Amino acid sequence: MKLTPSHRLYGLGVILLVALTICSRNFSSTGESSFFIPLGVAGVAYLLAIRELFSTPAFPKRVIFFGLALSALWHFQFLRMPPRLDDDIHRYVWDGRVQRLGYNPYIVVPSEPALAGLHTSETRTLNNPEVPSPYPAGAQLFFRAVTSIHESTFALKVAFVGCDFAIVLVLLDVLRRTRQGEHWVLAYAWHPLLAIEVAGSGHIDIVGVLLLFVSVAALVRRWRAVGALAFGLAVSVKFLPIVLLPLYWKRVRMRDVALAAVVVGLLYVPFFNHGRIPIGSLGTYVQRFRFNDPVFATLERVAAPQLVAGLAVLVGFLTAIWMRSKSAEGPPDSFAWPMAASLFCAPVVYPWYMLWLLPFLRSTPTVPIMVWTLSIIPTYYVWHLRIVGRPWVVPGWIMMLEYGSVAVAAAIIALRGITRSGGLQCPADQAE
Repeated sequence: MKLTPSHRLYGLGVILLVALTICSRNFSSTGESSFFIPLGVAGVAYLLAIRELFSTPAFPKRVIFFGLALSALWHFQFLRMPPRLDDDIHRYVWDGRVQRLGYNPYIVVPSEPALAGLHTSETRTLNNPEVPSPYPAGAQLFFRAVTSIHESTFALKVAFVGCDFAIVLVLLDVLRRTRQGEHWVLAYAWHPLLAIEVAGSGHIDIVGVLLLFVSVAALVRRWRAVGALAFGLAVSVKFLPIVLLPLYWKRVRMRDVALAAVVVGLLYVPFFNHGRIPIGSLGTYVQRFRFNDPVFATLERVAAPQLVAGLAVLVGFLTAIWMRSKSAEGPPDSFAWPMAASLFCAPVVYPWYMLWLLPFLRSTPTVPIMVWTLSIIPTYYVWHLRIVGRPWVVPGWIMMLEYGSVAVAAAIIALRGITRSGGLQCPADQAE
C-alpha cells in the first residue's frame, strides 16, 4: 500500500506523541540523555512534518483535527509534571502574591529577611531572589489575576496552556481569511518547545505571543484599534515585540496608537513609586545576565552592555523597517524576522524566547528561523551542568551546533533561490 501524505503525517504525529511522552516522564532530568534522546527524536519528526506541510497543498480536515488532538495529549503529559529547573514560574507566583498583599514587586526583594514570612513552599525556591522583579506591568497584572483564583504554579501553567490553545484558534482564523492551508496550524501546534516551555515549565512569554498574534489577526480583519491595543498589551508583557512598531506604520491610525499608549500607561499606575515609572531589575538584567549570546559577548568587549543592548533593539527596528518597505500588508514572516534579528544580538537567548517566533513560521524564507527554534534545544545541557557544579555557560560546541545549523539552512535556502532564479532566466537567454 502506498503511503499518502496524510498517512505520513499521521505517523509523524504518533512518533511525536510517543517521544514527547517519554520526554515528559524525564522532565526533571533536563540536560541528560533520558531527556535529550526522545526530544531529539521529536525534533526530527517535527522537521519531517514541516517537509510534508510544504510539499502538500492541503490536507483533509480530519488530519488537522487528529494532529491537534495529539498536540493536546502531549501538552497534558507535560502539564501534570512539576516545573523543572528554569523556575521562572516560582517568581510569577511570588509577584502575584506580594501584589495581593499590598507590596510592589518592583521594589521588594524576595531575599530580604523581613519578607521571609511572606514566602510559601513554592516561592522559597524562586531564582535570583536578590533582585526585584523585571517583568513589565502587563505580566504583573496577569500574575495577580491568576494567583487571585488559585495561588500555585499549576494554576499558572493551566492559564498558559489556555493561551497556547487560544493561539491555535486565532491562527486557524488567520489561515482561513488569508486563504492559506489550514494544515499550517500544525507547524505551530506540533513544535516541541510549546510542550516543554508552556505546558512543562510555564513561561509568561506565551501570553505576550497570544496578544501579539491577536494584533496580527485584527490587522487582517482591518480592526485597527484592536490591532494597536493588542500590540501595546503584548509589549506590556515582554518588551521584545517593540521592535515590530515600524510594521504598524500606516496600518493603524494615530488615535489607535494613542489609545494603546494610554492603556499601557494605565497598567503601570498601580506600580508608580514617587511618580517614577518602575523598571524593577531590568537594568540588572542587561548589566549582569548572560546566556547563549555569541554576538552580544563579542560586541560587549568594545562597548558598554547598555549600548550593545540598544544596538540589539536597533537591529530589530531596522529589520522591521526593511520588511515594511517590501510589503504594505506585511506577510507573516515580516513579524518573525525583526524579533529574530533582535534576539540574535541579545544578551540572553533562552529557548522559550523562540515562542515569540512560532506563529509566524510557514514560508520557505523562514526555514532558517525554524531550524533555530530546534537547534537551540541543546542549550538545555547547561541546566545539567549547573546541577553538577559547572559554570552557567553554554559550551562553545553547542553554540557552534546551534548557530551553525542556522547558517547552513540559510545557505541552502539562498542557493536554492539563486538556482531557481537562474533557471527562470535560461529560456530568455536562449531566445536571444
